[in-house]
Amino acid sequence: MSTPVKLAIVYCSSTGTIAEIAKELHDAAAKAGAQVRLLKAAELAPAGAIESSPAWAAHHAATWDVPEASAEDIEWADAVIFGSPSRFGNVAAQLKQFIDGLGGLWAQGRPAGKVYGGFVSSATAHGGQESTLLALYNSVHHFGGILVTPGFTDPAKFVLTTTVPAGTDPAEAVRAAELARAGHLGRLWRPVGELRSIGLWRAVDEAELRAELLSTLPLWPWTAAAVTAVHPHPDDPGRSGGAP
Repeated sequence: MSTPVKLAIVYCSSTGTIAEIAKELHDAAAKAGAQVRLLKAAELAPAGAIESSPAWAAHHAATWDVPEASAEDIEWADAVIFGSPSRFGNVAAQLKQFIDGLGGLWAQGRPAGKVYGGFVSSATAHGGQESTLLALYNSVHHFGGILVTPGFTDPAKFVLTTTVPAGTDPAEAVRAAELARAGHLGRLWRPVGELRSIGLWRAVDEAELRAELLSTLPLWPWTAAAVTAVHPHPDDPGRSGGAP
């Protein structure tokens, strides 16, 4: 019997977005058989700053019982995933303070050889996500860690929220993302300069596609669609027995 992977998920979250992603990662890893510690970086902001934002204050109160990360958690883990909101294209101070506090562990070579990854979010579409990840990964390189990133290996990465026309209900993009995560949507895109969207969907037949998937899209009542059957590639990672 193999030894379970020990995973530490260390995050900083002000209003809850990063915390929600961290919880998703926790649940997925635990389901896969890993031993998981879900941990938050200690809050550095003064109480006045937190209370000035209702969303921040509410999240701070709701997560009081989430353990704060320590150097011992990093030493315990085989793999570490850091999560941070983007702060002007950089790592949030709370998480950076935690990482900076690992100097003693680093001096002993303890963080080396472990697997690391990261996730970030921002309030705007181009709010510095990639530069925040790059800044985060600088520390991983100094640790001597093994950096593993998902790249574009998940079909959900190809769901482009820009395929929803400006001014329409954002629920359309949310529903498309849900269907992608469930394996029913392989890719969705909009050709430059056109009003139509093109999607690669997975269903048993056209009847199921229209009844169970397309009809659940919020804009479907106002949409005209043409369906063309295609054959899946034998190496399609999302193939689950049904034809697209």
